[in-house]
Formats: sequence, structure tokens, C-alpha cells
Amino acid sequence: MHLTKQLLLCVSLLTTLVLSPLAKADDVPAILSMKERAAFIDNITELRVNTLMPSLMKQHNIDMWLLISREYNEDPILKTMLPATWLSARRTTILLFALNEQGNVDAYAIAPYKIGNVFTKGWDKKAQPNQWQALNDIIERYNPDNIALNTSTDWGHADGLVLGDYNTLMANLPSAYKNKIISAEPLAVAWLEQRIPQEIDMYKHIVAIAHAIIAEGFSSKVITVGKTTSDDLVWWFRERVKELKLQTWFHPSIAIQRADSQSFDHEDSFTNGYADNVIQAGDLLHVDFGITYLRLNTDTQQHAYVLKPGETNAPAYLVDALKKGNKLQDIFTAEFSEGKTGNQVLKAAREKAIGQGLKPTIYTHPLGYHGHAAGTTLGMWDSQQGVPGDGDYPLHLNTAYSIELNNAVFIKPWNKEIRIMLEEDAIFDKTGVWYLNGRQTELLLVK
Repeated sequence: MHLTKQLLLCVSLLTTLVLSPLAKADDVPAILSMKERAAFIDNITELRVNTLMPSLMKQHNIDMWLLISREYNEDPILKTMLPATWLSARRTTILLFALNEQGNVDAYAIAPYKIGNVFTKGWDKKAQPNQWQALNDIIERYNPDNIALNTSTDWGHADGLVLGDYNTLMANLPSAYKNKIISAEPLAVAWLEQRIPQEIDMYKHIVAIAHAIIAEGFSSKVITVGKTTSDDLVWWFRERVKELKLQTWFHPSIAIQRADSQSFDHEDSFTNGYADNVIQAGDLLHVDFGITYLRLNTDTQQHAYVLKPGETNAPAYLVDALKKGNKLQDIFTAEFSEGKTGNQVLKAAREKAIGQGLKPTIYTHPLGYHGHAAGTTLGMWDSQQGVPGDGDYPLHLNTAYSIELNNAVFIKPWNKEIRIMLEEDAIFDKTGVWYLNGRQTELLLVK
């Protein structure tokens, strides 16, 4: 498909989202039909291959990128390149990207089936029964200085070549090319983390959907105070996502903090989960929730307060606690700078936050084709002094992150410390860090 036509189709689909009737509930933004989703995914894939792949391959000095997968044992990156109507690879699927003399990228599929419009069919099984010989013919035609394979120590996403496929490749590859094998890690991570403008435009809409579902869940439409339990609410989120023909990439969680004698153990909750409790007036609720839509993922944590009889707003001490959480977000995102490593940003942000009287824990991760995606890791809840490997990876522009962190605050009326746990999805570009659909600055209220 001509590149201009691709852009027009993407714009048309985005316009459809603005003009279409709302999906099911008045507070949930419009959601594309399955056919429209497939069209958007396939056109984004073609745009990315045509406009993004050449610059990435040149930047990382990779002449040829080779991805190999067998059905139901797919390379995580190969799955981001398959047509929308393909739910898995078929038999042995081989994808190949080669820089050509014009500086563009030629994309081939050496497979028994045609794979969408992005890839030129590189194997005619009737004319050439041996799939590996068909691959070798293409390799010899380009005579690359290197052939990159998906092997990686720090990112599981970029380590998708399994031993069986590697052994088969090496058994069939001409000896002249065996010493040209290199790791595709820098290219693989860049492909996963980089977002093109059309994706970012759609990402705003996807996060708006996630926010709307949270707002609906944290309302008297769903919660009956004194009856609904936290586990009831968890399963409501799962059912609501299915009703909207969407998917979750992890099981949601609901936490309750309240004026009782129970301390809130953040680390224990991460490892063992939250207890199931009946939601009561005066509770501070917390949700961790994410959806998958159009191959992109969201990851959001927000808070709600359950009003007591006669209350019209949350108590001032909880409002102030949220403001301190927002302050931590601001301190943290202000440290983002192209080329800085995740560990450098983490260290600087923690020092400034602690210096301003906050009690921060920062555990921000890349976001995109995966919920916990490839790219720069900025702390983990149990690694506040830095993360070896992916924490040493530098920040790049046009990348997405879940700005995930918490701040501990002592609440005098409750005589204990609580955690304001926030997570909002954002883009880092030349303007800095900005939130795809804003961030929570006021507690949601449950009547």
C-alpha cells in the first residue's frame, strides 16, 4: 500500500473514534470494530517498517535482521510484526529485513504462507522445497557484513530465538556467514520502544479508555458501600473489559487503606497480593489496572475515596497526601533527559525528593507492545539503588513509560503511614515527559 494511503487510513480511523457513537457506556470512549482494528494494526506495521526500520538499522550498524519462530513458540518481537489476522506464527516462520543500496529496508517472509502486505514472499515451496536454501539465497544476494539474531541477556523481549531454531539455522547457514552473526539487541529494543506519531495519537485514546473504565469502577454505579468487596471489584474490571471486547494483560488488583490498626505493607502486597475486604465509608481505595488494545498496553494506578454520610469531598489530609504524590511525579519526570540512564534518573530524583521531605519509592518501566516493555528501567520496588543491565540503558526520545511510584505519608487522624501509589502513562520526547491522557490530581469520589 502506498505510504500516503497508509497515513490517510490511519487518520480516517482516528477520526472515526472521535465521531462514532460511544461504546456501550456513555463514559467510555469509542472503540473500533475488530475489522477496523486489524486495518489500523496492519497499516501501523507497514508505516513502522517503511519509516522507522531504516533509521534504526543504520543507527545500530545492522545490515540484516533475521527472526525465526515456530508456531506457538513465537519470538516476542516477531509477534509485533505479524498481520493482525495472524494470531500465531505458522509452521516455521522466518522474517528478514535487509538494508538495500538505496538506504531503505527490504522485508521478506521465508514461510509457506503469504504474510500480509509488508513482506515480500521469499519462498516458493513448489519451486524450491528447502526453506533454509531459500533463506540462504536471499542472504547471498545481499551479502551482508552482519546478520543480527534476537539474543539478549538483559531483555527477555529481545531474546526470542530459541535454541532449536538457532541450531537449525547454523546447520544450514553457509560457512562464510557463520562468523557474521551478531546480537540484534540494540535494534530489537529500539524497535519495541520507539513510537511513531500515528501510534502516539492513538495511544492518547487508548489511555482515555482505561481512565474511563477506572472512573466507572470507582463509582456508586459499581460499588455498594458495605456490601461490595475488593475482590468483587477486581472481577468487575475483568468482566467490563470483556464486555468492551478488550483485553487485560494482567489481573487487576484493589487495595484498601483505612483508619484501623492494620499497617499497610507495600512490599508484602507486591509479593502476596491484597486481602479481600468489604468496602466501607471512609476507605481509601487503590486500583492497578491495564488494558491491551491495538497491540499497545496501558498501566494505571489511581485512588478513590469512599465518602462518609454528609461528606462532599475527601478529608484534607488525604487530598494533601495525593498532592505530595503528584509532587514526587514532578520531581521524577523533570530528571528525564535524552542519554541519561535509568539509574542516573532514579538516583537524582530520589535524592531531590528525599531532600524535600518525601518518602519515595520509584519503579517506572517502559510501555508499548508489552506492559513491562523493553527499554530503560527506572528503579524497581525492591531495587531502589539502581537496576543492573536495563537500568544502565539510556533514555531515547519518542518512547513511552508507565510513570510508576509511591510516596509514604503519615496520616495523624489514622495514626499510621499510608502509601499514595500512582501510575500514569506518558511519552518522553523533545518537549520532556507528558501524560497521554493527563494524570490523577484529585481523588475519585464514591458516594
